[in-house]
Amino acid sequence: MKYKTLGRTGIKVSEICLGTMTWGTQNSEAEAHEQMDYAVGEGVNFFDTAELYPVTPAGPETRGLTEDYIGTWLKASGKRNEIVVATKVAGPGRPYIRNGTPAGPKTMREALEISLKRLQTDHVDLYQMHWPNRGHYHFRQSWTYDPSRQDTSAVIEDLHAILETLGAFVKEGKVRAVGLSNDTAWGTMRMLALAEKHGLPRIASLQNEYNFLYRAFDLDLAEVSHHENVGLLAYSPLAAGLVSGKYLNGAKPDGSRLSINGDLGGRYTEYQEPAVQAYADLARSHGLDLAQMQLAFSLTRPFMTSVIIGATSMDQLKTNLASKDVTLPAEVLKGIAKLHKKYPAPI
Repeated sequence: MKYKTLGRTGIKVSEICLGTMTWGTQNSEAEAHEQMDYAVGEGVNFFDTAELYPVTPAGPETRGLTEDYIGTWLKASGKRNEIVVATKVAGPGRPYIRNGTPAGPKTMREALEISLKRLQTDHVDLYQMHWPNRGHYHFRQSWTYDPSRQDTSAVIEDLHAILETLGAFVKEGKVRAVGLSNDTAWGTMRMLALAEKHGLPRIASLQNEYNFLYRAFDLDLAEVSHHENVGLLAYSPLAAGLVSGKYLNGAKPDGSRLSINGDLGGRYTEYQEPAVQAYADLARSHGLDLAQMQLAFSLTRPFMTSVIIGATSMDQLKTNLASKDVTLPAEVLKGIAKLHKKYPAPI
């Protein structure tokens, strides 16, 4: 396992992070603990969760179970100091999370204290804004995204208040580093500018989606990452399972996310199938596992700090973790580039 530095924090994280959003619905507590044991044995020192999780499906009945399961593992294993724990505070729009109110000083403190209690720890290593208050183009919203409706002064005031709150958490020793998720180049740069101007914590990372079917990060955000040292923590690296090939030709395995969440968060459309099939054919022609080809490619990206994998079975986990040992030949990388031009935005 290789390790990278989280932004400018000095915190070293494994290049593969264990994602946890199925724990509490698709996975039991015992299964979650088994995954954590195996991942740590393979060199993973980075777990990512959120107060919202699990999301397969999401709901008030199961919210928080994922953090609970991590907390019981941390206590039982005695490995808290060996693990970099990342969690997130929800933004607006979920009625069962603080009545759907935007993130702000009061709600963020409430969320952090509850997360710390669930995780059975006195601090979070990386605390992230799950999505911005102002709106964004992620979660399949790029087709209707219109930032011209935003009030610039109000947005900047909101970002400043959020950063001040995160700064207070850092001073109190409850948070070591701070990050964004589902954010934009402008949002990231504005937060960096506010941090520098007011002596507040610097954004260390950006957790956005990245996979063969959704590569928005390759553009402006890649430039931000390079110049500002804000690396990507890539979520949904297999596009909710699409880029494993298991849903090709209309397949819907029992217990899979497609059988639970319907359209995979808007990813399961008529446009993705030809693209996935093409990538599957490329992998097959070179004797590669499709999921491992995708994950190995993500690990080659210069802006990548860590790829967040998730699994509902140990076989999936073992396959995904094994991607760290896969080196893609030049002809495979050329094939991926060719397919990206042919299918630039299938989801």
